[in-house]
Amino acid sequence: MSAVTSPLVWEHVQPAAARRLLTGAVDAFAERGYQATTTRDIASRAGMSPAALYVHYPSKENLLFEISLYGHKSALEVLRSADHGATPSDRLRSLVSAFTAWHAEHHTIARVVQYELAALSPEHLAEVATIRRAISAQIEQVLADGVTAGEFAVSDPPGTTLAVLSLSIDVARWYTPHRGDPWALGKLYADLAHRMVQA
Repeated sequence: MSAVTSPLVWEHVQPAAARRLLTGAVDAFAERGYQATTTRDIASRAGMSPAALYVHYPSKENLLFEISLYGHKSALEVLRSADHGATPSDRLRSLVSAFTAWHAEHHTIARVVQYELAALSPEHLAEVATIRRAISAQIEQVLADGVTAGEFAVSDPPGTTLAVLSLSIDVARWYTPHRGDPWALGKLYADLAHRMVQA
């Protein structure tokens, strides 16, 4: 189980029954996909009846939104905390390393967060999109700083930002614990990202 789906990390979700439903939904959506998951699947994983789900969440989509919102906020917090270093190169390595490790360490929730966006309502998607833009801005800023410092050669900042983020995000699609240490993977991807933009 992903550390992000542990009861401790979801402690802000109250009462406990709502938390069990949420973690059950994370596992079900990651395993089966949003569309193939029924409310019965989620309730069963939480040890509850299907009717109990609606006591805490108005819909299956609302559950997805809560997961997506929390996951995106967590990923943004990881990036902001990792934005340090003496040079843009150091900062980029730190950002990519942390972002990659997060997607590996928390691959269950990350898979839901990154690959089930299309199932969100327009209103919920707009709220999540605001956080996604902040995530992109974090990378784009360090790339711009690197160009200004003469460390990076980046002719298309938005496209390069997308490429760098995609490296880390795709980890959630295939990662399992036997594939190695998340932080070792983070270091590898940091090296790859740095090579992509070196002047």
